[in-house]
Amino acid sequence: MEGKKIGVQLYTLRAEMKKNLQKTLEKVADIGFKEVEFAGYFENKPRDIRYLLDDSGLSAPAAHIAYQDLGPSLSEAIENAQLLGHQYLVNPWIDAAIREQPDGWRRIAEVFNRAGEQCKRAGIQFCYHNHHFEFVPLNGELPYDVLLQECDADLVKMELDLCWITLAGKDPEDYFQRYPGRFPLVHLKQLKNLPTQDFRVALPFDQAFPEITEVGPGVIDWEKQLFMPHCAGIQHYFVEHDVAKSPFDSIQQSFDYLKELNF
Repeated sequence: MEGKKIGVQLYTLRAEMKKNLQKTLEKVADIGFKEVEFAGYFENKPRDIRYLLDDSGLSAPAAHIAYQDLGPSLSEAIENAQLLGHQYLVNPWIDAAIREQPDGWRRIAEVFNRAGEQCKRAGIQFCYHNHHFEFVPLNGELPYDVLLQECDADLVKMELDLCWITLAGKDPEDYFQRYPGRFPLVHLKQLKNLPTQDFRVALPFDQAFPEITEVGPGVIDWEKQLFMPHCAGIQHYFVEHDVAKSPFDSIQQSFDYLKELNF
């Protein structure tokens, strides 16, 4: 992994984060990770978090931000990001009630463009993180394509989750080639099996979660996916497991595999 920026999406460790942020960050650093991506601060003050990051030798280039915080409260999120050294703010989820409205995804793109412009003025890049429903046709279009086409390429980038796009039956490299430079961040986790499904409809999450596992052998060909075309624009890789039974063991296993893969 020499030269590669491998980090952990702290959503994987959310239960541990709630218990003790300091010990969680220390354990992440002890494993060998150098970067983390936040998914909430768990009532810790940003200034205190910055001290813990510095003390553990970790940096936090990115953080997730809720869709409802892309309005008036975005200014506070940007201030926190600047204090913590975040280079990216990423929206990871949009409620079905919002995305299923008429022209919902185009309205979302408008919100993203406004948020992206505000972030850019502060020196921060705004991004969106996918799941699998963005690749289910809606009115003859893929929502993910709508976002890529309607969002300003400079203001809104993508954090591509390689597991979820694979589960949706799409090829990441196809998107890298069609939309060069739009993918500065990626999430890494594996699928044990590809669920049997009709890709024209969204797969229920409770059917997908049992198939998610640590980075290693499985459906995703890491030799292909990690030696990606330079056109993708990837800057940071974050290991994640949505439902890890033993979170620290999970990220250790993923780290060990990536270290041996030497991509």
